[in-house]
Amino acid sequence: MRFSPSFLDDLRQRLPVSEVVGRRVKLKRQGREYAGLSPFNAEKTPSFFVNDHKGFYHCFSSGKHGDVFKFLMEVEGVSFPEAVERIAEMAGVPMPKDTPEEARRHEARASLLEIMDMAARFYEGELQGRAGAAARAYLAGRALSPQTQTTFRIGYAPNSRTALRERLRAQGVAVADMVEAGLLVSGDDVSEPFDRFRDRIMFPIEDARGRVIAFGGRAMTADAPAKYLNSPETPLFHKGATLFNHHRARAAAQTTRSVVAVEGYVDAIALASAGVAHVVSNLGTALTSEQMELLWKMAPEPILCFDGDKAGRRAGFRAIETALPLLAPGRSLRFAFLPEGQDPDDLVRAEGRGAIDAVLVAAAPLVDVLWARELDAGPTDTPERAAAFETRIREALNAIRDETVRRHYQTAVASRLSQFGRPVFAERRSYGARGGPAPRGRRGGPERSWRNGAQAQPALAASADLKKSPTVVAGVGRLQAREVALALAVANHPTLLDELAEMFAELEFSSRDLDKLRRAILDSYAHGAHDRDAMRADLAAAGLDALVDRAQGALLSSEWWVSVDADPADAAVAWRHASALHIKVRALHRELRAAEQEFGRDFTDDNFRRIVEIQRQLSTAEGSEASIDGFGGASGRVVRPM
Repeated sequence: MRFSPSFLDDLRQRLPVSEVVGRRVKLKRQGREYAGLSPFNAEKTPSFFVNDHKGFYHCFSSGKHGDVFKFLMEVEGVSFPEAVERIAEMAGVPMPKDTPEEARRHEARASLLEIMDMAARFYEGELQGRAGAAARAYLAGRALSPQTQTTFRIGYAPNSRTALRERLRAQGVAVADMVEAGLLVSGDDVSEPFDRFRDRIMFPIEDARGRVIAFGGRAMTADAPAKYLNSPETPLFHKGATLFNHHRARAAAQTTRSVVAVEGYVDAIALASAGVAHVVSNLGTALTSEQMELLWKMAPEPILCFDGDKAGRRAGFRAIETALPLLAPGRSLRFAFLPEGQDPDDLVRAEGRGAIDAVLVAAAPLVDVLWARELDAGPTDTPERAAAFETRIREALNAIRDETVRRHYQTAVASRLSQFGRPVFAERRSYGARGGPAPRGRRGGPERSWRNGAQAQPALAASADLKKSPTVVAGVGRLQAREVALALAVANHPTLLDELAEMFAELEFSSRDLDKLRRAILDSYAHGAHDRDAMRADLAAAGLDALVDRAQGALLSSEWWVSVDADPADAAVAWRHASALHIKVRALHRELRAAEQEFGRDFTDDNFRRIVEIQRQLSTAEGSEASIDGFGGASGRVVRPM
């Protein structure tokens, strides 16, 4: 819709900037202006000013400037027409009249939106009733709290062909309108329209303004024809142009300057509940160009998050095909691949927000994943095969329409291809490990090529031996041996906390379970458990017996100092050594992730050497673990291994 200058000026005059801004920013009057903390940047001293006389705001910390419409667009991510409509509603001014035909379409659309909202309320009510008991149990098992269910308006469609139809009919809704909204199934071979969704958990799909336009239903029975069922295309809903959780993520993306796209409703809800508010999901199909355009309106480099299995990699590779023609200066994608066999919901429930953050921080640039895709397409161990690889990747770049972007991709690829002649062993890169590339040889080791640079970039991950060490890198779903030793040693020797309590309290554990055990140990010690029996009794009372047993099973035989038979003085020395090593290794892994990201952005020898040096330091740190092996008991007796 086009708005006349006089209509926009009337809205500006009716609604002071301070009134609109004041709903989001706490303002204090300073002379003729108002001042407050910037809504765009974290700050302690106000640098954000509003001048009603001139009709604008200005933020000195970010350089942002504008009127009431621009403010809503900046802080909430709405379009200009939406901002105008909201300001008009605040000011009590009716929107301009459409043509008669447009008015009829608007009225019909408003009617369908109302029907969809009525259906959503019906499903919400059914979830809380007797029929929804099994659905509530399923949601509880997926750690979707009642608050989360309310926020996302999750509901339940009863196992009936007519329940929704009869409820809406009783409220005056015509069957034809229910069919048009996609709520009922009809057709020439259907004698009477019936409910489309039956015995399913219902996830409302909302538009960019938060209005229900469709539903996704998750079947409660294993033998259902489709595990997930979406509404059909309707005047309200176009699946390829819609993102689940769009309206919430759009507002959050204004703060984070980032948006994350996952593959399912539950994944998006799980991440949003864990604090990743800038998350959306597609609707069961590959990302479309329209959906990518929506993502780019929220952030210049959206992160596409895929499962770490073969299907996830294929989905990532398909996304490349869609994205390449659409790339533009300052507009690209990054790719995050989860651990093998896990989806975002699994990971956040098992290991918490930190695990997801680690995956997202390590997201690879599009050029890396494009390179990996072409490597996966075939071997490069002969001159002919390497030439085929080079031809494939060069041809793929032809899909980039923007001439400037295409030229920079060609330069980046040419730089990587120039590495082919380097006399080094290299490993293929595979995107399936936590948060990024991991080595994968065809026979479990490095693959030697006639021109070794053909195996992607030189290996960017830790060495194979280092990666296998449970004392350095945690396996998926496992406990790190060093973290286990640090926790169990204190549980077996609570007197260590007499001197080491502060160090123990400040340790960072990658495992949420071990971190829970650490907190329980500190709490028990604070309440007087200064010997092993009292400590174990408190841990048992806290329901941590199973975790302690699991941790005990994860110990390495070399961790002798954890044993109850170890001399406390020996245990203290070994604990200090292990904790220092633990802190150092975690810091080195953070440095390695940052170095890999920088190498992905700038493929230079200096950046590569930085990675190699960090890997060398990691190897050295791993080797230092053996420096206390065989350390004798202070009392002179032999210490039994665990």
